[in-house]
Amino acid sequence: MEEQTMITSSGHTPKSHTEQGGKAIIKAHPEVLKLCGPEPLTFPLVLAVVTLQILCAHALRHTPVLSLPFLLTAYAIGATANQNLFLAIHEITHNLAFKSPLANRLLAILANLPIGIPYSASFRPYHLTHHKSLGVDGLDTDLPTALEAWFLDSVAGKAFFATFQILFYALRPMMVYQLPLTWIHALNVIAQLSFDFLLVKYVGGRALGYLILSSFLAGSLHPCAGHFIAEHYVFGQQSRAQDAAAAKQAAPEETYSYYGVLNYLTYNVGLHNEHHDFPAVPWTRLWKLNAIANEFYRDLPCHHSWVGVIWQFVLDKEVGLWCRVKRSQGGRKVGGTGGHGQPMG
Repeated sequence: MEEQTMITSSGHTPKSHTEQGGKAIIKAHPEVLKLCGPEPLTFPLVLAVVTLQILCAHALRHTPVLSLPFLLTAYAIGATANQNLFLAIHEITHNLAFKSPLANRLLAILANLPIGIPYSASFRPYHLTHHKSLGVDGLDTDLPTALEAWFLDSVAGKAFFATFQILFYALRPMMVYQLPLTWIHALNVIAQLSFDFLLVKYVGGRALGYLILSSFLAGSLHPCAGHFIAEHYVFGQQSRAQDAAAAKQAAPEETYSYYGVLNYLTYNVGLHNEHHDFPAVPWTRLWKLNAIANEFYRDLPCHHSWVGVIWQFVLDKEVGLWCRVKRSQGGRKVGGTGGHGQPMG
């Protein structure tokens, strides 16, 4: 197995678009700041998808788990719906559903229910740290560990990662650093376990099995799951370790957007450069941001297919978990108390 190293960012190279952030855009188009703020449509959309998943779970309560109707429903409807809820929680994490931080925390817990496993309270500080510490080793839990990058550096290894990537995203943060437990974490766990218990008691175990299988498939070999890889893995010639000479002339772009139809199902998370430039702009206004500041986005490398991203990631020997921009310092941790109360214990 050929040893690969992650791309290292240097302060002596011209900054990438991601490193420059939105400062240049604000200078050229100060009106983009008017796009910031909560989106009222998020709340009813969350309610609709939560309701859809509960109805599907109820409808499948007597259907054998290994039957074609159960598996197809879990993949086509359940995984798509739960991926939508993953990204609803992502949106809510940035306080983009309500003005009140507490209301956002509570809505995230509601959106978490059909996912089956409590995670919304922990996701928030880890994700906000990702924004403040993109690519910083030991802080950005979206960054694969060196062990992952080495051990899974093969077609079989990358296929395993793509199939089970939801587990990597769930478990890796706790291996990198641990959060203090707060009452919002406790509420998240209590609400989720209570929901799961009541669902099993009054609807049946297959209903809960449907929701958990939906969550697994949402982060597996599913078209919408391509966004996990597409957002920050460096594809193409910039990812090759031997391109050191070119790397000295220009920093590799480390955030990639996708402008395809799957954005309709995923809160426009494909507009990822736009999101990282302005995390306070909600999903409904990211296209407007792109239109206003189009000269900053139109020439950036982007992806045209999330399915194609998964396919290339697995089969292309020049692409792997080591294809991430990695920094040894900078950034900072964000959150830990959820903005409400003190750590428990």
